[in-house]
Order: sequence, then structure tokens, then C-alpha cells
Amino acid sequence: MDATQELKTSEYLKGIVTNLPEGPGIYQYLNAEGVIIYVGKAKNLKRRVYSYFSKEHEPGKTRVLVSKIADIRYIVVNSEEDALLLENNLIKKYKPRYNVLLKDDKTYPSICVQNEYFPRIFKTRRIIRNGSSYFGPYSHAPSMNAVLDLIKHLYPLRTCHLNLSPENIRSGKFNVCLEYHIKNCAGPCIGLQSHEEYLKNIGEIKEILKGNTQDISRELLQQMQQLASEMRFEEAQKIKEKYALIEAYRSKSEVVSSILHNIDVFSIEEDEGNSAFINYLHIANGAINQAFTFEYKKKLNESKEELLTLGIIEMRERYKSLSREIIVPFELEIELNNVVFTVPQRGDKKKLLELSQLNVKQYKADRLKQAEKLNPEQRSIRLMKEIQNELRLSKLPMQIECFDNSNIQGSDAVAACVVFKKAKPSKQDYRKYNIKTVVGPDDYASMREVVKRRYQRVIEENDTLPDLIITDGGKGQMEAVRQVMEELQLSIPIAGLAKDKKHRTSELLFGFPPQTIGLKVGSPLFKLLEQIQDEVHRFAITFHRDKRSKRQVASALDEIKGIGEKTKTTLLKEFKSVKRIKEATLEELTAVIGTAKAQIVKDGLGPT
Repeated sequence: MDATQELKTSEYLKGIVTNLPEGPGIYQYLNAEGVIIYVGKAKNLKRRVYSYFSKEHEPGKTRVLVSKIADIRYIVVNSEEDALLLENNLIKKYKPRYNVLLKDDKTYPSICVQNEYFPRIFKTRRIIRNGSSYFGPYSHAPSMNAVLDLIKHLYPLRTCHLNLSPENIRSGKFNVCLEYHIKNCAGPCIGLQSHEEYLKNIGEIKEILKGNTQDISRELLQQMQQLASEMRFEEAQKIKEKYALIEAYRSKSEVVSSILHNIDVFSIEEDEGNSAFINYLHIANGAINQAFTFEYKKKLNESKEELLTLGIIEMRERYKSLSREIIVPFELEIELNNVVFTVPQRGDKKKLLELSQLNVKQYKADRLKQAEKLNPEQRSIRLMKEIQNELRLSKLPMQIECFDNSNIQGSDAVAACVVFKKAKPSKQDYRKYNIKTVVGPDDYASMREVVKRRYQRVIEENDTLPDLIITDGGKGQMEAVRQVMEELQLSIPIAGLAKDKKHRTSELLFGFPPQTIGLKVGSPLFKLLEQIQDEVHRFAITFHRDKRSKRQVASALDEIKGIGEKTKTTLLKEFKSVKRIKEATLEELTAVIGTAKAQIVKDGLGPT
């Protein structure tokens, strides 16, 4: 790889790492040929991947690995447990060169229901194909131990390794052990528990291990009610205790979808431009073993339905999927042989769809951030385009100007104008205004005066007129600006930004009569308008405070004959306020401005 290409790759990888989400997931490193060379898990994707590129590694495989990374992919998941399972599946599937190879399901423990006359249930890392049933693997040991503990409390099962064949039991070869005496076992070894009853318990246990606790709970409730109606209260109480245990377990744990197998999941997101992003997940034995997000560039403004249909065909062909069920976010007019399309409303399938949607939204956000980093103006253009679309403006609002008034009971009335160019504040173009023609607190008249002064001067100096004027206020302020536009024969669109009772940006008004334009709180457009409103308010308030402060200082010191501007400035610089000047001793004042002036100030300000 030459130096130029190496620099390009470094910048490309830096862009991906900078925009990684700070949540759990899986990351995959690919080489220049597009081959996955490493798969890793992370509690915090951004922090973990950043660690590979933020320091110089010691000579060895890690340094070699980093030198060969040409691309990074990642999968967002809901929890660390999901990340562990997904990492396990992906390493087995791709066998990346720089990963420790996990050869089989020994990596994580499973729960085994042994293939015996009286089956035992235990945890194991060995999968032996002898007709036994295995549930898992469990990446989270506490989850596995919780379900084993539940089973132990619900059902008396044998834990011994005796060969409990019918012949051995009939011959009386065995004696009960301590487990029987402490009521953990019902004594099948000496015929105290029948084979039929034991297998019935095993059947219920298998349903619990599959995640079907709701069915067992419902069945136990029916048994309890039946026994109670027959006045068999002691037996009903035992069933009630089992029922309570299962309900407690269900309330604490999320059912693992181990019964979900051979399912495809698709979701789609569009951006404001001409791109659509589609995420594909393939589920086998309750685990994700395929995950991919890709982008379509629209050519003829295709609909979401058309694009998703294209994506489904592409992915199933690429990954040779034979899934008979496809989960999608909305109905599609598509028919595939022996395939059912599902739009889930609740349950485990709904969770899978939400996981797919989480991935595609994150992918879309990352692509947008990367594009905006490569072209910083792209974000500004996108925001201006949004304003243009929302307000149906004839051209992009390249220059936006916003006005606000500030006064307290009509005193020291001022106004401010802030200017945003290409959706960025242009502070050198900000302007402050003292209200000259309005007496008393009349905001509308003040707005008319300031706007007229602003644009008369712009016209006289042949300066640039704005593409949009925004008032910090509602309909009355907008009407005041409209009157000035009419008087000056200008045709500039006018909008109003209103605040709620808590002084937060609440709505955008536009048109005459003004109509409320819906804004999604927290969206980039909302944040831009909120920034404009906060900026003009800050600028106006700061100017008003400065003016009021100067007036208050002037009222005390300016009335003292013999004290000029230079002396006043010296005093304020030393004592910070008129109050402190007044409280100062004659000696302290003399040390700053001399004996004669100190006496004049002391006499002029009067006693403290």
C-alpha cells in the first residue's frame, strides 16, 4: 500500500471510529480484499475500537492486525449477553485469522436433559449426540443458574448416576439417599414415583427451557382452581406454590427466543436525500448468525415497499437463505414459495424487528455523520433545505435574520438582530439598537422601528437582504414586521418563534394568517431554530443589561462636578461598583485619585 492510499485508509477508518455508537455490540475488521480478519465484542463499541487506533502497539499480532485493517463493520445489540452470543456465532461462521477459533458449542454451557429411563437434568459444556436434549448455550451463567434453580424448586428430580432401569428398580437394588429425605427427590429408585409422573414433569421442564413458561403457568392455575373447587386444598396449595415460583421467575427474566429458528428479519430507513438503508438479520436456533446493512441509491424515487422488496431478494440470494418466515416492518405485495411474511405486533419476533430497526437507524446516522465530516457544509445545506421544505420557500434561506426586543417596564428599551449565514451564526453581522421613537413598553412599535431602520440602511448601502426574517415572538411581532415590509416594498418571508410558559422554544409560525408548523422536538432543525432564538435573546438581554448598568453608574458619578470620564473609569476599575466607591474611606480614595478629587467624590456621594 503506497503512502497516499495508506493516508486515505487511515482517514476513512478514523471517520468510522469517531462515529461509532457508545453501546454494546460486535465489531468486525476487514482487510483490503474485504475478508473478515477479526471479530470482537464490546460493552462500549466506540471506546473498544478506538483503543486499537489510539496508541502504538508492541510488536506482535495486534500491530499486524491493525496494519491490515481496511474497513470496519459493526452490529448494535441490546445487551452484553447478546454481544457474547453474536460474537460466538460470527467467529464460528467466518473463522477470522486473528481470532481464537471456537470449534463448537463447548464455549458456553448448555442445560442437558439426559436420554435415560428417568432423565437427569444438569449443565454441561459437552454436546453428545446420544438422543439427549440440549438447551442453550447460555453466555450468561446467572441466567442458566436461575432457570436450574427454578426447576429444582418446582420438580423433585433425581441427581444420582444410578442405572434406574425397570428391572433394577423391581429387583430392589437401590436405597433412597439424603436427597429423598430432604424432599429434593421423590424416590423413583425404589418405585415411590412412577415413570409416567416423572416424564410428565420432564415434559413441563422442557417447555420452561424453551421459554414457554406462560403455558405452564396457565396450566398450573387451572389445576389449582380445579383442586380448590373439589375441596382438595392441601394439593391446591402445593400447586399454588409452584405457580408462584414460575410467576416470580417470569417477572424477573426475559424469555430467550431459543425456539426461533430459520427466520429472516428486514427493516428499512430512508434519508432526506436519495438513499435508503436496509438491515438484514438471519436467525437460527435463537441466535443471530447473519447481520448486514447496505445502502440503495434511488434512481426514480422508488417507494419503501419497492426498495425493501429488492433488498429481500438481494440478501436471500447473496446468503442463500431458505428461511420460511420473513419478518418485515410493514405489509409487502410480494409472494415467495413456501415463505410467510410476518409484521409482528408483540413478543419475541417484535423484539427481533426492533433490533433490526436499531441497527439500520444507527447505520443511517453514521453514514450521515461521515458524509458531514467529509463535507462540513452538507449539514448546513440539509438544515436549510429542511427549512425551505417546511415553509415552502422559493429558495434556500442562505441568510436568516432574527429580531428581539428587551426592556423592563419600558426603561432602557433596546433591540437586537442576529444573523445566521448557511445555518451558522455570523457574529460580525449582529446589530444592537437603542429604541428612539417609542415611549413606554410597546413591543410591536419597537419592532417596527428597528426592522425599518435595519432594512432602510441595507437598501441605502446596497447590502444583502435576508432570505428569511424570524421574530422572537408570536403573531403580533410577525404583523409588525409585515407592515414594515409592505412600507419598504420588500418581499421577504417572515416566520415567528414562540416560547412556552417555561420559556422553551415551542412552535414555529409562518404565513398570514400565521399557521403553526409542526417541529419534531430534538431534531436538528428544531435545535437550529432553538439556537437562533436563544442567540437573539442572549444578545438583546446582554445589551440591555450593559445599558442599564451604565445608566445606573452614570446617575451616581456623572452628577458630581469636577469628576471626569477618566477619573470615573479609574474608580470603577479599582472598586468595581459605585456602592464600593461610596463605602471606601477618604484615605482609600486618595490612594487612587489623589486628595482633592477624593474629597470631591466623598462629598458628592454623601454619607454611607
